[in-house]
Amino acid sequence: MKKAYPGFLISVLCFGYAFLYVPIVLLIVNSFNDSRIVSVWGGFSFRWYANLFENQQIIDAALLSLRIAFISATFATLMGTLAGLALTRMGRFKGRVLFTGMIAAPLAMPEVITGLSLLLLFVSLQDFIGWPANRGAMTITIGHITFSMAYVAVIVQSRLSSMDQSLEEAAMDLGGRPFRVTLDITLPLIAPAMLSGWLLAFTLSLDDLVIASFVSGPGSSTLPMWIFSKIRLGVTPDINALASIIILIVSIGVGVAGWLILKQEKQRRTESQLKLSE
Repeated sequence: MKKAYPGFLISVLCFGYAFLYVPIVLLIVNSFNDSRIVSVWGGFSFRWYANLFENQQIIDAALLSLRIAFISATFATLMGTLAGLALTRMGRFKGRVLFTGMIAAPLAMPEVITGLSLLLLFVSLQDFIGWPANRGAMTITIGHITFSMAYVAVIVQSRLSSMDQSLEEAAMDLGGRPFRVTLDITLPLIAPAMLSGWLLAFTLSLDDLVIASFVSGPGSSTLPMWIFSKIRLGVTPDINALASIIILIVSIGVGVAGWLILKQEKQRRTESQLKLSE
């Protein structure tokens, strides 16, 4: 069997990265285009960024999306972590198969079905108990928690399954109660997975359009909904400026999270080496 040439592999790798990132670079470049027509370069300008920050509708939609994403990611991380702990630390409890299927269902369920089912749920609750009175930010947040917690649960479960339980067992042998062992030993060890799950849930919430369209009401348009309503009339330079800002924020968040995870991994390796040397 002939070995693949390194030059061919490098070419394929470069083509793959170019396919992913060249459109993003072009979008950022066009956000500084002074011309209103995207396909015509009219010179370098910050005109569209200035127009963007003067548009109150965009600011309100962005703030609403960020608030919903932060709240939903936080609750999804808490509930997803508890679900992951239950699946890996509680053994074969009654209803485990059903519980596992309920966690996996949002991962495979089309967003249209999820959004429609949540809409019917909120309408039924409003008819029976009068809650929620209106669909808005709260119903969008509940909908985002519903599907994003499944992703967090899978990430945390994967980390717990591959983690060495000897530290937890040693802590319990020394008299530690299960709750204290979970707080002092387990949670610090799975903190990188929880952070990764939080970032994924935050991104999924910030990016969601389909579910939010079903469970939102008047005056509660998120940023993706606003962008979708604008882009149907054609791509404008202010959309490129908005997308560039979002790319910058996400890049900073991913960079900080990656730095924290690497720092914790280095600290863990250092502590392990010190223990081995002793």
